[in-house]
Amino acid sequence: MELEETLKVMLVDGRPAQSSELTTGLEAAGCRVVQHTAPTGDLERAVNECAPDVIIVDLESPDHDAFDGMRRLGDEQRPIVMFVDESDRDSIRHAVHAGVAAYVVKGSAAERVRPVLEVAIERFRKHQALEEELRQVKSTLAERKQIERAKGLLMEKRGISENEAFSLMRKMAMSRNLKLHEVAQRIVDMADLLT
Repeated sequence: MELEETLKVMLVDGRPAQSSELTTGLEAAGCRVVQHTAPTGDLERAVNECAPDVIIVDLESPDHDAFDGMRRLGDEQRPIVMFVDESDRDSIRHAVHAGVAAYVVKGSAAERVRPVLEVAIERFRKHQALEEELRQVKSTLAERKQIERAKGLLMEKRGISENEAFSLMRKMAMSRNLKLHEVAQRIVDMADLLT
């Protein structure tokens, strides 16, 4: 989704009296409200049905149930923006833990909506990129650990040096068209099976 495009918004509204004002502000900011639901509804199903680019939660004062809902929605891989009238340090902490990308107190005026959404989307993207980078680093570390373990097993069982064990694993990987960590996994699995 490019920020210049019309953003599809799911509005979770706990303040019906102000919902038309916020909807008007969103439309003026180049957004399209594709779903309007109450915080007590089935939010996960609503997200799956309308596939919004961003979720906006508009509440007077968020409570425990609201944050639980946001935590579940945060798993849906979409940025969440909360507009609230009242807040405290505990609410902010809960919002961050629930995956809320932007938490705005008394800030749902029409002229402020688009910049808030754009910042929230960019922060969400950055967070997602960092999460993916972390997953890749963890995966790489796990693969290296497995390779080291397999080398150790080969060194012990065959009485060879570390370089010889590594060369043997590389040869096996090339001849079987496997990645080195896949060969390592097979060696470790076989050693576990034989012990």
